[in-house]
Amino acid sequence: MMHSREKMICSILLLIILTSCVSGTFVVNVTQSSYQAEEDQDITLEWTFTTNNHSSSNSLNVFCELLAVLKNPGLFHLREGVEVPESRHEQFAGRVQWDKDVLREGRLRLHVSRLRTNDSGLYVCKVLTRYGRNSGRCRLNVTAARDRPKPETPNTTSPPKTTSPPKPTSPQQPESLGWMVFYCVVILCWLFFCIFLEKFCKKNC
Repeated sequence: MMHSREKMICSILLLIILTSCVSGTFVVNVTQSSYQAEEDQDITLEWTFTTNNHSSSNSLNVFCELLAVLKNPGLFHLREGVEVPESRHEQFAGRVQWDKDVLREGRLRLHVSRLRTNDSGLYVCKVLTRYGRNSGRCRLNVTAARDRPKPETPNTTSPPKTTSPPKPTSPQQPESLGWMVFYCVVILCWLFFCIFLEKFCKKNC
C-alpha cells in the first residue's frame, strides 16, 4: 500500500517537473516592443511563438486584448485554430485581419486598419498550446493626424481693379489777361497825372 502511494506521488512530481520544463521552453515574443502611427493609418502587430512538429495549429488557442483601466477590449481570439469573431470588441469591429498561412510557422500577424487615437495602449497576446503557454506584450501609440494646409486657390470672384478718373484741373488763364491789367494800371496812372497837372496849372495861372 505504501509502495503504491510513493509511486503515485513520484509520478505526479515527475509530471509537474516535465510540465514546468516544457512550459519553460515555450516562448512568445514580439517583433517590435513599440509601434508609432498616425490616425487613419494601417499597422501590423506581430508576435512569434515556439512551434512543435508534433502539434498542429488546431490545438492552438490565442487571445489578444488591449489592456485598459475599466475593461480590456478584445482584439483577436483563436480557439483550437478557429477564429472567434464574437470575442472581438466593438472598438475593433471590421478593422482586424490576420494571416492564417504564417500561423503554422509560429507567427501571429494582426493587421489593424483605420487607426484611432483610442487604439493607443499596451497589447498582450496569450498563446496556449498542448506543449506550453506564455504571453507577449507590445505598445501602440496613435497620434492625431497632422493638419495639412489647404492649397491656395485663385480668387476668381474678386472685382476687377478700377482706376479713378483724373481730377479736373482749373482752366489756364490766357496770357493776355496780364497785359490787360498792365494797360489798365498805366491808363489810370496817366489819368491821375493829367488831373493833377490840370489842377496845378489852374492854381499857378
